[in-house]
Amino acid sequence: MLMTRSHLSDATLHKLPAGTKIPAYDRGRVARGIVHLGVGAFHRAHQAAYVDECMAAGETGWGIVGVSLRSPDTRDALSPQDGLYTLAIRSSGEEELRVIGSIQSMLVAPEDPGAVLAALTDPRTRIVTLTITEKAYLRAAGGGLDTAHPDIIHDLANPQMPRTAHGFLAEALTRRLAAGTPPFTVLCCDNLPANGATLHRLLTEFAALRDGSLSAAGDTGIADHIANQVAFPSSMVDRIVPATTDADRTRIAGELGVDDAWPVMTEPFRQWVVEDNFSAGRPDWEKFGVTMVGDVGPFEDMKLRLLNGAHSGIAYLGLLSGHATVDRAFADPAIRRFVDGLWAEAIPTLPEDAGLDTATYTAELAERFSNTALAHRTAQIANDGSQKLPQRIIASAIECLEAGTEFVHLTLVVAAWIAACAARGKTLPENHFTDPLDAALTALLDQQLPANETVTAVFDLAGFARDHAERQTLIELTAVHLVHLRRDGPILAFAALGI
Repeated sequence: MLMTRSHLSDATLHKLPAGTKIPAYDRGRVARGIVHLGVGAFHRAHQAAYVDECMAAGETGWGIVGVSLRSPDTRDALSPQDGLYTLAIRSSGEEELRVIGSIQSMLVAPEDPGAVLAALTDPRTRIVTLTITEKAYLRAAGGGLDTAHPDIIHDLANPQMPRTAHGFLAEALTRRLAAGTPPFTVLCCDNLPANGATLHRLLTEFAALRDGSLSAAGDTGIADHIANQVAFPSSMVDRIVPATTDADRTRIAGELGVDDAWPVMTEPFRQWVVEDNFSAGRPDWEKFGVTMVGDVGPFEDMKLRLLNGAHSGIAYLGLLSGHATVDRAFADPAIRRFVDGLWAEAIPTLPEDAGLDTATYTAELAERFSNTALAHRTAQIANDGSQKLPQRIIASAIECLEAGTEFVHLTLVVAAWIAACAARGKTLPENHFTDPLDAALTALLDQQLPANETVTAVFDLAGFARDHAERQTLIELTAVHLVHLRRDGPILAFAALGI
């Protein structure tokens, strides 16, 4: 007779093995203080873990209400577990299991937008955090709000039934203003340049359109309130979080003796740098390793250009070289030397007077990329390149152009992205990774135009270096790499760099 194993929950915490770390506080005494939009694996490995530590130290007024803006999968997995899940912190030699208890409840926006708005307007909610990925900010190619996006059009016409983060934030802040409730702080934790300022600008733009569409009905304008009264601190987040596999679930269940529907895999390293600009209070995060600063910019640029930029290069060149995971790609001597060259080009674009220790940082990155326990899939990193490359690669290349320094490794990343997109359905599986521009990219790449024409059309489509005086130089350098990649893959591209 098969035995049915119980699942992780408040009721089974006491059954876990002695070495497992469990919440060191009474979860029944926790009050909500944070609403988080986009409860994916990264949030659960990063911000939720920091908040869990704050609660263990007695700050129990910061419980998290998690909101999924699209899929019910995370809610369906965590609700039967009372919001609990296992964080598996893995290095090449060992693993630590920790149960996180900071998520108090889960909501699914498409199912009940009213419940999400109620959580956002609750006076106890003092901070709204976001990890919704770059593409969910719905920016047009020029960087402004994509006002033609169907979900933006919907939210402007239906403010009480929003679909987007912009719609939910604007409506909630409108309701709080009308009720005399102070605004919450909006803390963006996604990889956007100057992410707080960027979200502030996009949400103000959305709110101004909303005010215009609702003015005939006599609604109070919210754009000025958002522009001048709502805090949008910038932040920089860093932790590698691979996608959880069924094998991970089976292994974790075996170690715990209970089933966990959605454990999270991560590395020991973590970093969170936050601009100290909160209008309604915040946890004492600095006690647990968070760096509170006046200017996040230098830290953000270092992470985007050295970690994320290298990750994109490893992903696309790794895919083209047949490597399924980061550690395997990074163990490829040619890719390893390529990453060193990429760092050598990007480091001079960082501010010299910000106290950044790039030598230590890149040494740590090399160790992290070599972590064989994570099995971080190159295809996972490859997603959404059109949204990621501008801040990870193009920004560095433009600064190199302006400084008159060489940057051939940077443009190879862009060419490798184009080549990897073209390889889907051929040498790579058809949907191996995705991009918001996939329909247009596929139609373009299927034409098999000459390299220079292809790169020009891709730059136009993605808005890369739009209106920059040296844009054509970037296109030409990228096209040279694409010729090599088309002719003999990364081998010829690396050879041309002397690798």
